[in-house]
Amino acid sequence: MNNRPEPVQVIKQRRDATLQKLVAGVPYMQFLGIHIDRRGDELTAILPFDDALIGNPMLPAIHGGVTAAFLEVTAIMELSWAMIWEDMEAGKVTEDAPRILLPKTIDFTLDYLRTGLPRDAYARARVNRSGRRYASVHVEAWQDNRSRLFAQATGHFLMPARDG
Repeated sequence: MNNRPEPVQVIKQRRDATLQKLVAGVPYMQFLGIHIDRRGDELTAILPFDDALIGNPMLPAIHGGVTAAFLEVTAIMELSWAMIWEDMEAGKVTEDAPRILLPKTIDFTLDYLRTGLPRDAYARARVNRSGRRYASVHVEAWQDNRSRLFAQATGHFLMPARDG
């Protein structure tokens, strides 16, 4: 009987493939250019700067709707990632598995703390509560300095029904 752990490369490939499948389920992320950086189970969303994201060319500033969408999809990705982590690690999430169901937004409250400057933005979400039917998530976004947030949000989400 062989009890050797899986090679690190196999684990990393499985996690990256699952994350890519998750991101592919949200076409608006591709539209805005948002991608996700994964380090273990921690996700950081990245919104690369593009002139098309500017809402006020006089400042210039990132459009408020883009900021809101960035934080909301970050929250949804974090919730989904947390939800599928155990299934993924057990090998239950495969290439031929059905599309991953995403949480649905109940409400989303955003605080604009300062102007989103014309540069890359980053966001991380923290799940405050996650039950079978409902979840609460806090999201923070920054640009040059993690301690100088330009926006933060709290969202409540309806969780998709789980098998089993």
